[in-house]
Amino acid sequence: MFGKNKKMGEITYIASGCNINGETEFTGNALVGGSLFGKVHSEQQITIEPEGLIHGELCCHELKVAGVFKGKLKCERLVITGTGSVEGEVASKSMEIFDGGQFVGVRVKDEVNLLQKLNNKNNTNKNNTLSEIELQPQ
Repeated sequence: MFGKNKKMGEITYIASGCNINGETEFTGNALVGGSLFGKVHSEQQITIEPEGLIHGELCCHELKVAGVFKGKLKCERLVITGTGSVEGEVASKSMEIFDGGQFVGVRVKDEVNLLQKLNNKNNTNKNNTLSEIELQPQ
Protein backbone atom coordinates (compact mmCIF):
# COMPACT_ATOMS: atom_id res chain seq x y z
CA MET A 1 0.00 0.00 0.00
CA PHE A 2 2.80 2.46 0.83
CA GLY A 3 5.43 1.19 -1.60
CA LYS A 4 6.64 -1.61 0.68
CA ASN A 5 4.45 -4.49 -0.36
CA LYS A 6 5.81 -7.39 1.68
CA LYS A 7 3.75 -10.48 1.00
CA MET A 8 2.42 -11.87 4.29
CA GLY A 9 -0.16 -14.48 5.13
CA GLU A 10 -2.72 -14.10 7.83
CA ILE A 11 -2.14 -15.12 11.44
CA THR A 12 -2.66 -18.80 12.14
CA TYR A 13 -3.82 -19.84 15.61
CA ILE A 14 -3.42 -23.38 16.94
CA ALA A 15 -5.79 -23.44 19.91
CA SER A 16 -5.18 -25.10 23.26
CA GLY A 17 -6.21 -28.76 23.11
CA CYS A 18 -5.27 -29.14 19.40
CA ASN A 19 -2.58 -31.69 18.54
CA ILE A 20 -1.00 -31.63 15.08
CA ASN A 21 1.51 -34.25 13.87
CA GLY A 22 3.63 -34.18 10.70
CA GLU A 23 4.96 -31.37 8.52
CA THR A 24 3.43 -27.93 9.00
CA GLU A 25 4.14 -24.76 7.04
CA PHE A 26 2.89 -21.28 7.89
CA THR A 27 2.87 -18.47 5.33
CA GLY A 28 2.44 -15.80 8.00
CA ASN A 29 2.75 -15.39 11.75
CA ALA A 30 1.51 -18.21 13.98
CA LEU A 31 0.32 -18.45 17.59
CA VAL A 32 0.63 -21.92 19.08
CA GLY A 33 -1.55 -22.63 22.11
CA GLY A 34 -1.83 -26.35 21.41
CA SER A 35 0.80 -28.93 20.43
CA LEU A 36 2.77 -29.37 17.20
CA PHE A 37 4.88 -32.49 16.65
CA GLY A 38 7.19 -32.91 13.64
CA LYS A 39 8.70 -30.45 11.16
CA VAL A 40 7.49 -26.84 11.25
CA HIS A 41 8.49 -24.06 8.83
CA SER A 42 7.60 -20.37 8.64
CA GLU A 43 9.12 -17.33 6.95
CA GLN A 44 7.64 -15.17 9.73
CA GLN A 45 7.27 -15.20 13.52
CA ILE A 46 6.01 -18.12 15.59
CA THR A 47 4.86 -17.53 19.16
CA ILE A 48 4.43 -20.46 21.55
CA GLU A 49 1.90 -19.42 24.18
CA PRO A 50 2.23 -20.49 27.86
CA GLU A 51 0.18 -23.67 27.28
CA GLY A 52 1.73 -24.36 23.86
CA LEU A 53 4.31 -26.95 22.79
CA ILE A 54 6.38 -27.54 19.68
CA HIS A 55 8.38 -30.78 19.64
CA GLY A 56 10.52 -31.53 16.59
CA GLU A 57 12.38 -29.49 13.98
CA LEU A 58 11.53 -25.81 13.55
CA CYS A 59 12.78 -23.27 11.02
CA CYS A 60 11.41 -19.72 11.23
CA HIS A 61 12.45 -16.08 11.13
CA GLU A 62 11.68 -15.40 14.81
CA LEU A 63 10.54 -17.62 17.66
CA LYS A 64 9.03 -16.27 20.88
CA VAL A 65 8.60 -18.95 23.56
CA ALA A 66 6.29 -18.55 26.53
CA GLY A 67 5.50 -22.29 26.54
CA VAL A 68 7.79 -25.19 25.61
CA PHE A 69 9.99 -25.93 22.62
CA LYS A 70 11.92 -29.24 22.37
CA GLY A 71 14.06 -30.24 19.41
CA LYS A 72 16.15 -28.57 16.72
CA LEU A 73 15.67 -24.88 15.95
CA LYS A 74 17.02 -22.63 13.23
CA CYS A 75 15.98 -18.96 13.38
CA GLU A 76 17.26 -15.41 13.10
CA ARG A 77 16.00 -14.40 16.55
CA LEU A 78 14.95 -16.38 19.63
CA VAL A 79 13.15 -14.84 22.61
CA ILE A 80 12.46 -16.93 25.71
CA THR A 81 10.02 -15.24 28.09
CA GLY A 82 9.85 -15.73 31.86
CA THR A 83 7.53 -18.73 31.46
CA GLY A 84 9.29 -20.19 28.41
CA SER A 85 11.47 -23.26 28.13
CA VAL A 86 13.71 -24.28 25.20
CA GLU A 87 15.44 -27.65 25.17
CA GLY A 88 17.62 -28.88 22.33
CA GLU A 89 19.88 -27.57 19.55
CA VAL A 90 19.57 -23.91 18.55
CA ALA A 91 21.14 -22.11 15.60
CA SER A 92 20.29 -18.40 15.86
CA LYS A 93 21.95 -15.06 15.27
CA SER A 94 20.22 -13.42 18.24
CA MET A 95 18.99 -14.90 21.52
CA GLU A 96 17.27 -13.21 24.46
CA ILE A 97 16.25 -14.93 27.70
CA PHE A 98 14.07 -13.12 30.22
CA ASP A 99 14.29 -13.72 33.97
CA GLY A 100 12.69 -17.10 34.70
CA GLY A 101 13.10 -18.40 31.15
CA GLN A 102 15.01 -21.65 30.68
CA PHE A 103 17.42 -22.82 27.99
CA VAL A 104 18.86 -26.33 28.18
CA GLY A 105 20.91 -27.37 25.19
CA VAL A 106 23.48 -26.24 22.66
CA ARG A 107 23.56 -22.97 20.74
CA VAL A 108 25.65 -22.03 17.73
CA LYS A 109 25.56 -18.56 16.25
CA ASP A 110 26.30 -19.71 12.71
CA GLU A 111 26.59 -23.41 11.89
CA VAL A 112 28.55 -23.10 8.67
CA ASN A 113 31.16 -20.64 10.00
CA LEU A 114 31.72 -22.77 13.10
CA LEU A 115 32.49 -25.84 11.00
CA GLN A 116 34.74 -23.84 8.67
CA LYS A 117 36.69 -22.40 11.62
CA LEU A 118 37.21 -25.88 13.07
CA ASN A 119 38.41 -27.22 9.70
CA ASN A 120 40.74 -24.25 9.16
CA LYS A 121 42.19 -24.63 12.67
CA ASN A 122 42.87 -28.32 12.08
CA ASN A 123 44.54 -27.62 8.72
CA THR A 124 46.64 -24.81 10.24
CA ASN A 125 47.82 -27.06 13.04
CA LYS A 126 48.79 -29.78 10.54
CA ASN A 127 50.64 -27.26 8.35
CA ASN A 128 52.52 -25.78 11.32
CA THR A 129 53.60 -29.22 12.45
CA LEU A 130 54.86 -30.11 8.97
CA SER A 131 56.68 -26.76 8.62
CA GLU A 132 58.38 -27.18 11.96
CA ILE A 133 59.57 -30.66 11.02
CA GLU A 134 60.82 -29.54 7.58
CA LEU A 135 62.62 -26.45 8.95
CA GLN A 136 64.53 -28.21 11.70
CA PRO A 137 68.27 -28.58 10.94
CA GLN A 138 69.56 -32.12 10.66
